Amino acid sequence: MNLSISSVFRIIGIVLVVISIAMLPSFFVSAIYEETSVCLVFLPIIFVASLTGLFLAKFCKRQTIQLKVRDGFLIVTLCWFVATLLGSLPFVFTESIPNFIDAFFESCSGFSTTGSSILEDVEALPRGILFWRSFTHWLGGMGILVFAIALMPSLGISGQNIAISETTGPSLDKASPKMSDAAKALYTIYIFFTILETILLIFGGMNLYDALIHTFGTVGTGGFSSYNTSIAHFDSIYIQVVITVFMVLCGINFNLYFMTAKRRIGDLLGNLELKYYLGITLGVSVFISVMLYITNNCFTVRESITDAFFQTASIMTTTGYATADYETWPTACQILILLLMFIGGCSSSTSGGIKVIRIIVLLKLVRRGIATRLHPNVIENVKLGDKNIPGDTVSAIANHMFLYIVMVFAGTFIVAFENEDLLTCFSSVITCLGNIGPGFGAVGPTENFADFSDLSKTLLSVYMIAGRLELYTLFIMLMPRFWNPDR
Repeated sequence: MNLSISSVFRIIGIVLVVISIAMLPSFFVSAIYEETSVCLVFLPIIFVASLTGLFLAKFCKRQTIQLKVRDGFLIVTLCWFVATLLGSLPFVFTESIPNFIDAFFESCSGFSTTGSSILEDVEALPRGILFWRSFTHWLGGMGILVFAIALMPSLGISGQNIAISETTGPSLDKASPKMSDAAKALYTIYIFFTILETILLIFGGMNLYDALIHTFGTVGTGGFSSYNTSIAHFDSIYIQVVITVFMVLCGINFNLYFMTAKRRIGDLLGNLELKYYLGITLGVSVFISVMLYITNNCFTVRESITDAFFQTASIMTTTGYATADYETWPTACQILILLLMFIGGCSSSTSGGIKVIRIIVLLKLVRRGIATRLHPNVIENVKLGDKNIPGDTVSAIANHMFLYIVMVFAGTFIVAFENEDLLTCFSSVITCLGNIGPGFGAVGPTENFADFSDLSKTLLSVYMIAGRLELYTLFIMLMPRFWNPDR
């Protein structure tokens, strides 16, 4: 592989600078709350990381070589691991999470917007560390959308090539012919959602600190909270409704917002993935609401509706916030929650999971298979609306699904050496690979991953990044062909 090592290190240097600058708000939060020891940890990390990044960016000269698509896979993977390693240092050096594997797991969970945790008492952590922990969600959500697309053109690299290796879900349309314009628009939308939700949460009684923490977890669909009982701590219907709405909004393809802003409202109203996404969310919410009210006398109509809609949106968008323990719900409701963990949100959103568009294509593929059995001579294309899906896209989706299933069962087998029950092992892998957060059993909404071994935590950390990078980005580099310079 003819790779420009100089360009790779230059990009890593810029990532180091970006992440170190992103630590400044957490430093200021620590200073405001007079957490001197935390400030003294953030300062050297920021100084050393930014200095190292500037050195790499300046002395690794820009080369005229045009990086290829497979170069993008290596660059994106390295950048994610570098960011995660750097993000774990504040946890370790403040001794908030003294074990490096635990800190790396927490940092992976943050940047990948998973929301799984090893912390048993979140409220015991310093305010500055909690702020950084949640801010990684915001950085991860933003990065998945447009960070690479916006950054790489300034380095002389095709933004499209990098985007291919980091995009969440297949996309049949580009938001804009010029990738940099689309990146700016998506940044604007993302920041607008952040500001709007923060203001609305403050109106609901949160202070600015809590509002920012939970906004980061919502728009990034991550789910980290500053309280042990998550959103249930506030006991507020208003806050539940606001967060539910923004979870649903951020699970939608951000390109649709861009198109709507350009007055292409038809793209929004006619989008098949959006219809399925909203239909599944609404249908499951209504079903669970009815089940909770009928089968449990402790639930009022209001509680049944609010808890059902909140938890459905939280799992469907892979945010992971909790207002109720869904493991106490009827079995039928729990099965639906488990299915939602597989589905996830829309492509090109901040959510994880398999993505709704892939589920749609697979259903259409099954339908075509049945039709060709009945009429062998009929040629039927797989379509989304009035658009034919290219054969290579259909093949890529089928391959992705197969790889996803293989990873789930392989991971479950390895985690099974923890001697936990089958549901715990199975859901722990699903929730990390799908970037969801809570699972079932020992990793349910009231539990965490603290008791897992370092081996399992390391594996699940890699699974979180693999899931956020859509599997192929990591696994392509394991193939000998990837490293063959003649291919």
